[in-house]
Amino acid sequence: MTTPANRFVVGPDPQGRSAVLQRGLTNVQSRERLHWSATLWATEETPVDNTIVGDRSQTPDLGESIQPLPNGLICRALEIEPGAGFPMHHTDTLDCLTCVRGEIYLVTDTDEVLMQPGDTVIIRDVNHAWSNRSSTPCLLVGTNTDATPLGER
Repeated sequence: MTTPANRFVVGPDPQGRSAVLQRGLTNVQSRERLHWSATLWATEETPVDNTIVGDRSQTPDLGESIQPLPNGLICRALEIEPGAGFPMHHTDTLDCLTCVRGEIYLVTDTDEVLMQPGDTVIIRDVNHAWSNRSSTPCLLVGTNTDATPLGER
């Protein structure tokens, strides 16, 4: 599979000016004929501490988890292959995902909707699944942010 995304991390240089500090993807996972994903950034705190240096996509203990660490977030690119999908699942998160390339069906307990480039979904700690019924890969980019579970309101 070709790399469907790239990453540029911008922060302060030694003189305090904005600069591109990192280029490229460093935390990539894939499963042949299913998906490709890259963790673009992650945090372990809210509010985010921008004084922490280094490549936060390499946050220890994160691994391939779709659940961010407590009080944190994960920013991820996810490409789902044609004919592939993810089973119904949910995490205790607020997910904001935008379809960047291709198309995919977002499936819920009661309905489904076709997402195309530019479409964004906000998922609030409920069941959902993905189904790529097209002949081309679909690229989603977005964040999963730790949230209070619906059952704890």
